[in-house]
Parts: sequence; C-alpha cells; structure tokens
Amino acid sequence: MSFYRELENHVHEQLSRRNFLSKTSLGLGAAAMASLLNADDSMAKKITAGTPEGASLPLGKPHFAPKAKRIIYLFQSGAPSQLELFDYKPKLEQMWGQDLPESVRKGQRLTGMTAGQSSFPLAASKYKFARHGSNDMMISELMPFTSSIVDDVTFIRSMHTEAINHDPAVTFFQTGSQQGGRPSWGSWISYGLGSDNQNMPSFVVLLSKGRSGDQPLYAKLWSNGFLPSVHQGVVFRSGPDPVFYLNNPDGIDKTSRRRMLNSLAKLQQAQFEKILDPEINYRMAQYEMAYRMQTAVPETMDISKEPDYIFDLYGEESRKPGTFAANCLLARKLIEKDVKFVQLYHQGWDQHGNLPDDIKTMAKSVDQASAALIKDLKQRGLLDETLVIWGGEFGRGAYSQGKLTKDNYGRDHHPRSFTIWMAGAGVKKGFVFGETDEFGYNVIKDPVHVHDFQATVMHLLGVDHEQLVFKHQGRRYRLTDVAGKVVKPILT
Repeated sequence: MSFYRELENHVHEQLSRRNFLSKTSLGLGAAAMASLLNADDSMAKKITAGTPEGASLPLGKPHFAPKAKRIIYLFQSGAPSQLELFDYKPKLEQMWGQDLPESVRKGQRLTGMTAGQSSFPLAASKYKFARHGSNDMMISELMPFTSSIVDDVTFIRSMHTEAINHDPAVTFFQTGSQQGGRPSWGSWISYGLGSDNQNMPSFVVLLSKGRSGDQPLYAKLWSNGFLPSVHQGVVFRSGPDPVFYLNNPDGIDKTSRRRMLNSLAKLQQAQFEKILDPEINYRMAQYEMAYRMQTAVPETMDISKEPDYIFDLYGEESRKPGTFAANCLLARKLIEKDVKFVQLYHQGWDQHGNLPDDIKTMAKSVDQASAALIKDLKQRGLLDETLVIWGGEFGRGAYSQGKLTKDNYGRDHHPRSFTIWMAGAGVKKGFVFGETDEFGYNVIKDPVHVHDFQATVMHLLGVDHEQLVFKHQGRRYRLTDVAGKVVKPILT
C-alpha cells in the first residue's frame, strides 16, 4: 500500500511541478510564477553553488573603468521626423513642391508605401527652427523644453541603418539583428555586468503611448534570447500590480510561501545534480528575485511622495500612471535603486500622413519630461554617472508621402539618415556630430551605424563590445554581431 501511496504522491508532485513550470513564460524574466516565490540569502547560495564552470553566470565586471553606471533609453517607437525636430534644412523651403533630384536619391530603396508614387515633392517642415545654447544649435519650436538642455546634449545627426520597416528596425536597435531571437541590449548588459541591487532586476522596461493606433511592440525586444533567462527584461506596468503575479495569492502567507520555495529548491537542486542544466539554477534565482521585489517594487513605483516641484518639472502628465512623463520620473527612481538599464518605449511616431498635426501631439507628449529627466538627474548629481539616450529606429524622408499641401503632408520611412541625442556620463556637452546633405537625405560627414552606436554605449559602460560574447550552437555571438566601432569624437 505504501508503494501506491508513494507513486500517487510522486505523480501529484510531478503534475503540480509541471503546471508550475508551464507558467514560466508569463512574468518576471520568463517566469510569471517566479513572482510567487521567495528565498533568503542562504537559500540563494545553495541554489547557485552547484552551477558548473562555464555556465555563463553574470560576469559582473567591466573590461575597463566605465564612465556610465546606468542607462536610461527613451526609445521613440515609430520613427520621429528629424526634419521637423532637429535637422534644419532651409533648402527644402527653397525647393518646396519640386521633385527630389535623382542625383540625391540615387535609386535607393523605398518602402512599398511610396515606391509607386509618380513624383516625390520636397516638403519643408511647417515648423520654425531657432538657435539655442552656447553653440547656437538649431532646434524646432516643437521642442521648447529640449531647447533648454542643449548645452548638456550631444546630437548625432548622421545615424543610419539598413532596416527600412519598423519591426526589423526596432529589433535591430535593441538586439543587433533584424531577425528576432537574439538577446536584447539590456539583457547583454545584465549578463555582462550583473546587478548592483539584489532586490531589483538589472533590466526594466516601461511602456507608454502618445497616441493610439501606432506600430506594436513585442516581447522579443526585451527578451534574453539565448542568454540565461535571468537576464530577460522585466516589464513594469502602471497600476496597483506593476509586475504580474508579484503579490501573494489569497490564502497564502509569507510562511507558507517560504516553505513552498524551500521545497521547490530541493527539487530543483536534485534535478540539477541529475541533468546539470544551469537554467534550473537561473530559474531559482528568478524566484529569489521575485520575493525580494515584493517589497522593493511597490516602494519604487510609488510616486505619491514626490514633491510638487518635481511634478511641475516633469509636467502635469507625470501625475498620471502609464504616461511618458510618469515613466521618465519612474526611470529616475529606478536608477536611484541601481537598476542598470531602464528602457522606455513611447509609441505614436509613425506619421505617413497628417504629420504636422500628429508630430505636434507627439512632441508635446515627450518634450517637457525628456528635458526634465536631464535636469532632475543633474540636480541630484546623477547625470555624471547616467547615460540618457533619446531617438527612434530610423528617420523620415525629405519628400511628401501622398498629396502635399501648404498645411499638410506625410513622410515615409528613411533609414539613410536620422538624428538621436545623448546626454550624461561620458559624452560631450553642447555638441553636434555628423552632417547630412542639404535635403537631409544622405549622410555626408561622420556616418554612425547602429552597430557603431551600440559599440559606443557599451564602451561607456566599460565593456569592449568585441569581448562580450556568448557561445550558442557553435557560434560566438555579440550585440554588435561582426561590426561596430566606438565613435570616439563624441566622448569626453
């Protein structure tokens, strides 16, 4: 009888465990139920003690002294038009409505949305530009708050990419490949440098929308790919439950959870000793993190105690959870907790038509908060060790997509040239790098490829992009693939 009792218990245990592990794609770092488990430091040591050499635990040390300790990446999904914001081109005003010269286009690839147009009428920005800062940088009237921080910013006006459509272009920026499946940028940093706060993830993702109906974002953009799952980005959402399944379910107290995790750790350790799969230990490390996050995350996500002058700085939208402004404020709080990579995605920049009105809406949704973040970090003494990045996946073309009128036009995707800006640790202040032609169509000086940009940011973190590699299926991979060079002229 005892044999059948043991068999029944074994089957029940296996089914329960299988059900538990089947949920691991829904939450923290590929483990939704990770948020249900807790462990103390002694248990964590037991979990990782059996990890074999070469199992690719976080390396934890930079290759050389870093200038940046943390990254806040304000990614403007949908591709903001550099011609309306940062790259002033009076030639477009002079040639308004005339066809883009073939000598400029040179037969370059177009998307299917404009390839069939019979003409390509040049469209100047509807908005005025003016000089700002000690170096007289030309900035659009759409960005009055950004204009106030130009002396702290490096503009790269010569970015370019091969990707011509949104999904591969965003994926390229975030993973170094146009195809999904590679580790995201934040995952590489987590893997290479580890975490500075054991109570918080090293890689956090925040999402917002400036307007509805824009390009979707997918979890592959913050996936760990083939890196250990503990390095996956964790999405923090607005509302009372910022991380799914982080709170205790009804009827489960802390003591019960502790017993469950202790028992689970014994099972996992036994399984690891049998099959030597390091992912077992990574999974347990996620459970440990989830428990500690139960206290750390609500405290960090609570902005109710911020003084009024901070809300005034970031703008009224910062009081509304889930907005770009609120997420910028949260990004500051997260890096104060030593989160190493904070990735904000702000959707709404895909303006193929009605660009003048839509870009005004989008600029208003980000301008004040973006500038406020720089000012806030600066006043707290954090800007010197934090790198802030602002930009999208590509730019917008000089000609109108569809009908051109004095008050309305659209712009198609343009991978040949676009602008991003950076501020903070290790980059020059009040500096412009790169130059486009008089149509804003081609880079004519100091081109910066996506892989160059990635290599440069990694360099600021003290990482040699050619040395941070991971062997997978017989090949050594890195974020920059087989390319990329550090853009040294922008560095201090």
